[in-house]
Amino acid sequence: MKMKQLNTFIGLLAVLAISSCSAPKEEAETNTESGRLVERVRVTTLAKEEITRSIEYSASLEPFNTVHMVPASPGRIEAIHVELGDRVGKGQELVRMNDAQLNQARIQLNNLKADYARLDTLKKLGSIAEQQYEQLQAQYEAAKENVDFLEDNTLLLAPFNGLISGKYHEAGEMYSGSPVAEIGKAAILTIIQVDKLKAIVSISEKYFPNIQKGMPVSVTFDVYPGEKFAGQVFRIAPTINPQSRSFEIEVSMDNPAGKLRPGMFGRVTIGLENTEATVLPALAILKMQGSNVRYLFVERNGKAKRVEVTLGDRFDDKVEVISSELQSGDQIIVEGQARLLDGALVEVAD
Repeated sequence: MKMKQLNTFIGLLAVLAISSCSAPKEEAETNTESGRLVERVRVTTLAKEEITRSIEYSASLEPFNTVHMVPASPGRIEAIHVELGDRVGKGQELVRMNDAQLNQARIQLNNLKADYARLDTLKKLGSIAEQQYEQLQAQYEAAKENVDFLEDNTLLLAPFNGLISGKYHEAGEMYSGSPVAEIGKAAILTIIQVDKLKAIVSISEKYFPNIQKGMPVSVTFDVYPGEKFAGQVFRIAPTINPQSRSFEIEVSMDNPAGKLRPGMFGRVTIGLENTEATVLPALAILKMQGSNVRYLFVERNGKAKRVEVTLGDRFDDKVEVISSELQSGDQIIVEGQARLLDGALVEVAD
């Protein structure tokens, strides 16, 4: 009797165990179709947007102006008032040359000026020949021009606000007019303009019709991540380089705060035209491992369809996609696509 009760108890436990194993199977089937899992995804509607097509080229900054300061003729350097790296203002005296020749010219000018004034009085009284007066007048004008010339070359003044980027002589030395080896030109000082800079950019000839003087540009620098600097095209080369099939443009940039310096490497972006294009968040695009094939998934009738695309221009966090299989209104999967295979069942999350 006890054995019969024991067998009955064991049988009851077996039934309960079988029932507990069967319950999850019935729950899993409610989340599958023909044994296939349904992936939850998020989508965005494909539509055309107005974008500005642009081109990007790399370039290095240069001073807007560079002047090598030299007198017109050799002579002794009396004083140099600046050092390498000094900031100078327009009209500031930088170098003073020996003024012996200038002083002689001034004495001669003063003598001619007195003679000229005396003859001018006699001319008004009619007591001097016109030819004699004109000869002295010409001598006086020539002497005056000579003094102006020597003054300009005895005192070397800064032609603009800038920085001293090169100093090649010291006070007391003789300036001979010979070229300085490191720059290949004769100079006592070199001054550069840095409150305004420029970048020389070499551009493919196919864009020649699109580039216009005054076009705005955007420039970025690795040393200032995320920051954009404004500039504009101020000069366009009139010819195409036959070897590189490119032409040069010069971009000017204001630099009043001095954040930028000559030699910095930057990327110049030029907007060419406004047009409509199909763009998507860059994260929607996948890349086939080991190749350059790009693709995305479209949700159609509860299934994920794999579509290969060609990438166009990039616009911040969006990228232009090109494919004959895509149409406006398509539901592009932008979240959960990394888990998908072509034809996978999907459920669009709210």
